[in-house]
Amino acid sequence: MDLTEFTIAPDPANPKLTERVQGLDQDGRAVETSVTVERPLTLYLNGQEIVTMMTIGDYPEYLAVGYLLNQNMLKPDDRITGVDVDEETDTVVVRTARKTDYEEKLKKKTLTSGCAQGTAFGDVMETFESVALNPEARLHTSWIYALSKKINLRPSLYLEAGAIHGCVLCREDRPLVYMEDVGRHNAVDKVAGYMHLHGVPAGDKIFYTTGRLTSEMVIKTVQMGIPILVSRSGFTAWGVQLARQANLTLVGRAKGKRFLALAGTGRLVFDADPAAAGDEDSRHGRKGSREND
Repeated sequence: MDLTEFTIAPDPANPKLTERVQGLDQDGRAVETSVTVERPLTLYLNGQEIVTMMTIGDYPEYLAVGYLLNQNMLKPDDRITGVDVDEETDTVVVRTARKTDYEEKLKKKTLTSGCAQGTAFGDVMETFESVALNPEARLHTSWIYALSKKINLRPSLYLEAGAIHGCVLCREDRPLVYMEDVGRHNAVDKVAGYMHLHGVPAGDKIFYTTGRLTSEMVIKTVQMGIPILVSRSGFTAWGVQLARQANLTLVGRAKGKRFLALAGTGRLVFDADPAAAGDEDSRHGRKGSREND
């Protein structure tokens, strides 16, 4: 599939995703502001209830498929026969040709540091070592600067209402698929679902996130087959350890002219002068400040 820049991007004008709320500011003045909406979405796989997630509600089909893939409940070669979304009951049903039964699997979860339903099943961890990422992939430093600027200047729910995470599938210096949600794991899963349903190859892609580089984020990026992960935020020790184990290029604290690479540094191509990149505009010094690492 030939993706153009921002094939999918946030739609802050969508009235279903935000609400206007009145309140008082620090001076006691009446104010009105936008707040992000979250709603439950219950996911079924072939008639079996899997999980209820809190989500902003856009792209439920991608969220459902991506969640199942990243939890290893849906195999890459599974034939999906249907994805049915019912907005009245807030449910999504994924149907496959293969019969599935995950009653026992649902009892064994490993809690991760992601918001809400961020969990990883044991067999996901066990198969992590079998993934081989593209060793020929490259990350030009000029791409880091260009992506950061394009993504953070793009109109988004974050800029409109806040309280949200963003994940972006990129190629070279082009953002392709930009998803947001109240939990960073949901945003990741939406991208994974999009890639799977549209047959998007992963070996030449870059994954950009506004969230922390945790074990969960590293595991999901590796599972998607993407060799490069970039974030505005900081790292966890286990995230770095897993990235090095998988030879995933891990770049964090990418803001303005600064970034820090802690894994897979052999893919870096230093082709830009950091001074020319300049400092970040103060209004975009948001996701991934040191205080939020």
